[in-house]
Amino acid sequence: MSPHSLTNDARPGSNVSHRWLMVMQGLSAVALLAMGAIHLYLVFDGVGGLLGVLFVVNAVGAFALAIAVVVLRGVLLAVATALSLIFMVGTLLALVLALTVGLFGIRETLDFTLVTTTLVVESIGTVILAGTLLLAMRSHRAA
Repeated sequence: MSPHSLTNDARPGSNVSHRWLMVMQGLSAVALLAMGAIHLYLVFDGVGGLLGVLFVVNAVGAFALAIAVVVLRGVLLAVATALSLIFMVGTLLALVLALTVGLFGIRETLDFTLVTTTLVVESIGTVILAGTLLLAMRSHRAA
């Protein structure tokens, strides 16, 4: 194996890039599913009313986006990943607002069920989805 073969394998669109994209797609799906599962758990744990409905919508959206991020390719993958990133950041921002200034009349505290876990999952998910989006855009441009 020549030193150039390693360089060539790292080019955009190469097998190495394709494998990294597939790994990142899987990690993105796991992050989305974890976020949705947390919100669904909270509904079963007693969160009701409008917030409970929004949590169910979050879980359904996360599930749908997780499927899209895994099965789509090309420009549709980039779109699904961008939407997933916006969804994840929006959910994280809503929690941060609820923890600080309140959101829809709801003030949240760090000691409520899974709040700290949610902050960690959504923060890591944001980073993973941003990386996946960059790889998907790069892969689409190289194709």
